Amino acid sequence: MAPFRIDPHFDVRVWGFRDLRPWFDRVAEGDPIGEAWLTGDMCLVATGPHKGKRLDALFAEVAEGEGANALLGAGAPGPESPLLIKIIFARQKLSVQVHPDDQMAQKYGDPRGKTECWYALAAEPEAQVALGLKPGTTLRQVEEGIHAGTLEASLKMLPVEAGDVIFVDAGTVHSIWPGSILLETQQNCDLTYRMYDYGRGRELHIEKSLEATKLVTKAGKIEAKVLADRTVLIDADYFRVEKIPVAGSRDSESLRGGGLSGEGGPAAGLAYLFAAAGAGRIAGPEFDPIDLPARGMVAVPAASSRFMVEDLGGLELIRITPNWPGSPATGTGRSGGSPPEAR
Repeated sequence: MAPFRIDPHFDVRVWGFRDLRPWFDRVAEGDPIGEAWLTGDMCLVATGPHKGKRLDALFAEVAEGEGANALLGAGAPGPESPLLIKIIFARQKLSVQVHPDDQMAQKYGDPRGKTECWYALAAEPEAQVALGLKPGTTLRQVEEGIHAGTLEASLKMLPVEAGDVIFVDAGTVHSIWPGSILLETQQNCDLTYRMYDYGRGRELHIEKSLEATKLVTKAGKIEAKVLADRTVLIDADYFRVEKIPVAGSRDSESLRGGGLSGEGGPAAGLAYLFAAAGAGRIAGPEFDPIDLPARGMVAVPAASSRFMVEDLGGLELIRITPNWPGSPATGTGRSGGSPPEAR
């Protein structure tokens, strides 16, 4: 399977923007846009023989044939798209919310929970997010704060600067505040339990949110690991995010890095290449060249033939790959959802 570009899907959110320029040439005709989904199930394949197909339909089609390993690689726990990657545009505060872990999600009939991370593409002075509860906070205090409208007093605030990486494990009470543009990588799940929504009239999920809440989590900023040929922004269960210098051009074989240890190579698997800035081109002898514009996303199947990534000017290349927790087949998984040391 050849690499292919994915068209973004723009998701309406009450707290979003009407005009996404210069990030995307997109102006909302109606309700504001809060999220650009880059690998969502409803995103469309933009290039190659599968052009026009929804991403979930492509994964399902491949799973029915002999091509599942060709797309995902060995060790994948299932045929579905493993990661939902999106950009968050918050003009107002998001709801105070929490995501369930796998165990709780499956208890209520959903296939998986939602652990995620944020990479700050940009941040204004004084930008911050709410991440976790203050030490000593009890669930009773959380519930009282929800009903009294004082929940913010129990939240830990974290300043955000461009380039920061923030891990948000399932069970962490959190909210994104205005002032930053975040690249979010998460399990392919959009389960969100709202605790408090600033009077916007949307449904709250108080009982489930309290059940999902973990008073102490591993959430926090992550120290990047600088290697000889890349910077590993985060390497945890479910995902690995790297910043890879291209310096003119770079062969696809050199894009593969080590697993959670940062050394050695995992088995070849699906990868996503995202242009955080600048533009590039992906070209190989077995497929037509693929343009990678700023904020563009290209999927690289596990069985892709070799290709070159060319920097067309200012390319800031982010490579995102799934990490299958506990999977010996890839050599990268580990149990417990532990990220690198948070600070």
